[in-house]
Amino acid sequence: MSHTPVMFRSLVRLLTSLISEPAASVSTVLFYSELLPQNIILERLVRHELLDNENYLFHFLINFLRCFW
Repeated sequence: MSHTPVMFRSLVRLLTSLISEPAASVSTVLFYSELLPQNIILERLVRHELLDNENYLFHFLINFLRCFW
């Protein structure tokens, strides 16, 4: 099986979430990459459904920020 359709689907999901709800998507990335403080007020902006197993680029972005920031 080729990785191209899987990565394309992940890219489409990432771009769709960033375009449709930019504040929630960015806050989710920053929250899970541990760049935002862990409190209840900011956790309301986090969309936990973005972290399913097939959203590979979203997980890559979170891990990249966690390692290199």
